[in-house]
Amino acid sequence: MVPVPRQRSGCTVETAMEVLGGRWKAVVLYRLLAAPRRHHELRRLLPACSQRVLTLQLRELERDGLVLRTVLPASPPQVVYDLTPLGRSLEPIVLALRSWGADYRRARGAE
Repeated sequence: MVPVPRQRSGCTVETAMEVLGGRWKAVVLYRLLAAPRRHHELRRLLPACSQRVLTLQLRELERDGLVLRTVLPASPPQVVYDLTPLGRSLEPIVLALRSWGADYRRARGAE
């Protein structure tokens, strides 16, 4: 069976969600705002995220130009993830999501 290409609406929100969609991408970006992180640091900060999913989401963020993956010369090799300038440009959006999440928790807790 031949896959049918998805129709695109041309909406810029759709474009943003294609890049940021994924349960853990915004959380990874949030964690990288403070400092570059090694893979195991991110795993520790996202305990509910499986290793496989974290790796896939990091690869997609790297592919989309938001995250830079650097392999440090060590034995065994160490990998560090950091935000690119394009990734860092998402800081106000990620912080707004954090704020909205806190407001949402308060509002839902009041019900």
